[in-house]
Amino acid sequence: MSQVLRQHAETQFAEELDALQKVDDRARPQNWKLSPWAVLQYLMGGKLSNGFEVSPKYIGSPRLMEIAVSTLATDRALLLYGVPGTAKSWVSEHLSAAVSGDSTMLIQGTAGTSEEQLRYGWNYAQLLAHGPSDKALIPSPLVHAMKLGKIARIEELTRIPADVQDTLITVLSEKTLPIPELSSEVQAVQGFSVIATANNRDKGVNELSSALKRRFNTVVLPVPASQDEEVQIVTKRVAEQSRALQLPAEPPALQEVRRVVQIFRELRNGQTEDGKTVRVKSPSSTLSTAEAISVINSGMALAGHFGDGVLRAGDVASGLLGAVIKDPVQDTVVWKEYLETVVKERSEWKDLYRACREQL
Repeated sequence: MSQVLRQHAETQFAEELDALQKVDDRARPQNWKLSPWAVLQYLMGGKLSNGFEVSPKYIGSPRLMEIAVSTLATDRALLLYGVPGTAKSWVSEHLSAAVSGDSTMLIQGTAGTSEEQLRYGWNYAQLLAHGPSDKALIPSPLVHAMKLGKIARIEELTRIPADVQDTLITVLSEKTLPIPELSSEVQAVQGFSVIATANNRDKGVNELSSALKRRFNTVVLPVPASQDEEVQIVTKRVAEQSRALQLPAEPPALQEVRRVVQIFRELRNGQTEDGKTVRVKSPSSTLSTAEAISVINSGMALAGHFGDGVLRAGDVASGLLGAVIKDPVQDTVVWKEYLETVVKERSEWKDLYRACREQL
């Protein structure tokens, strides 16, 4: 496992999950590994009664996570909704790891996702040789989750064609998946649920039908409420990823992280954080927290492999350019204007201004 680039949550945080199980004496739903209280503790972090420190997986409103966990304890499915980069997939994975001990029952939604990928398919060699049978059936992750009483995850639900989405309706309402070819059905075991994610940039791509919407409880994950909160998220994730990637660079100075986060927030919100510039233009790019993490990691790789190991403005500038400019015409104009009207005017940002101008 030491060669695995990114371990599943239940493997990476196995020590924390085990520590929570040892102190968790509260009622837990059937087939849950932890009680709802312990799942929340795992997500939000904190010190346990025995002194063990659990790291936070989600930095934000505890109430949102309480609603998400409570939803999974009922017969409703959970839809995590929000702009790209608001930790929807991250929360989905950690919820599954804490509740089921298994976050791998995953279906990736795309425009090409078929009904067979959501429900079941067939081994055609077996089908031709022996006809429809249990042996010829190829179950989807959803079917596995139903049989084992675990959580199935569906990423980017609104990317899936609408007629394929609606194959979930019977599963979510009746907790049953009919298999007419075998004159049988799969009935969900207690503990089964579905966590789906969708981002609002896909609104209108494949809208959920009203029947399907009613079967989900929707939790909207917002962008970080404050700059300090976003800096905390970026700093934490950068530290975790740099260890996993073994980047040969020093941990980034808080000043560099704060500058990247402030630039992202100002361009995203269309105004400066200090209020001195009333409005700035926003680029077409998302500029999410996840992209801020990537910018810092990219800069650390440059500093470690081609510099002196210290993250500097020049290393950060390269990542910023790639993150902000997605449309080479429109976004370049926006970025240049922001550099001249905002970055240039900040005396403590002169090094970043020069580095960014050099790379344009």
